[in-house]
Amino acid sequence: MKNTRDNGLSDRRKATADAKKILLDNYRMAKEAAEPHLEARQAERVAVATAREERRAERERAKTEERDRSLAAAKAEAEAAEAADRAEAEARLEAETSRISRVIEDEAARKAKRDERYASRKARKS
Repeated sequence: MKNTRDNGLSDRRKATADAKKILLDNYRMAKEAAEPHLEARQAERVAVATAREERRAERERAKTEERDRSLAAAKAEAEAAEAADRAEAEARLEAETSRISRVIEDEAARKAKRDERYASRKARKS
């Protein structure tokens, strides 16, 4: 069967316009139908983004606390090492001073014995 209808330019343009209008109406109806779902999905996205930001902030806070703890521990360790070094230096100085005083006392005792021997020898000769 032949298409007996004469499809002139104006008919084709009208058919095209009608098809575009139907597509636009279908798009608008689909958009209106999806509106509650869009709001729900948008709310869900906002909730997920908020939760993600909270987790990031928590991780950052935990990192900051850990860094502060490690700095405090390092500072305490450095102070303890410095105190130990200071105590060791003082002990070394005390030992050196003690050794020097013993050497001086021994030298003085040795000189006193020598002088005593010299005096006793002088006394025997005279």
